[in-house]
Amino acid sequence: MNNISYYFRMCYNTMQGSGFMNELVREPKQKRAIEKKEKIIKAGFELICENGYYNTNTAEIAKKAGVSTGIVYQYFKDKYNILIEGLEKYGDSIFFPLPDTKKIKFDKDNFEESIRTVIKHYLKNHKVSNIAHEEIMAMVHSDKKVAEYYYNREITITREIKELLIQAGFKDTNLSEKVHIVIGMIDNLCHEITYHKHSTMNYDLMMDLVIKSITNILKED
Repeated sequence: MNNISYYFRMCYNTMQGSGFMNELVREPKQKRAIEKKEKIIKAGFELICENGYYNTNTAEIAKKAGVSTGIVYQYFKDKYNILIEGLEKYGDSIFFPLPDTKKIKFDKDNFEESIRTVIKHYLKNHKVSNIAHEEIMAMVHSDKKVAEYYYNREITITREIKELLIQAGFKDTNLSEKVHIVIGMIDNLCHEITYHKHSTMNYDLMMDLVIKSITNILKED
């Protein structure tokens, strides 16, 4: 690193530590500026899903969004802030890739097929973004904002699925707890199939066993 680069890096670090960078970041008011910020969030989140959080930098995000790096820094302190806003908008595609809950219809008389459809959708999205999923899941255990997003969404999804099941005729008894367990089972199955890939495992059989277990849990009085 030459002296000039070192000087500017030191100035940047000093401004960050003093809070000066936070003062430079602004919230867009006009339509064009708002659209620009949205493009940056979308581009950043797509790149993080493709390449992983740690292999994505601000210059790449700017290029994909069709803006200058300076424009990115007008709206975001760094790529971490882009990640946080991206999670709020698109995070379900990684962590809770269920079909739109407004479109889910659970048929109590053909419940196993309903669950199979949900699992296949969940599995498809896990395969699309496995790098980001692994990295950001690690951040759930170490980063307060990422953890807050994850736990809040987990509870929201649990509540939405519970309401759909009640509409389908399932009893409310301990249903929140049952749904929470079921979401964990589906998530673990998808991790096993997508990431672990044990050659000795029959995943079709494993999916059938998970579906039967979910059915038994939810239909239990």
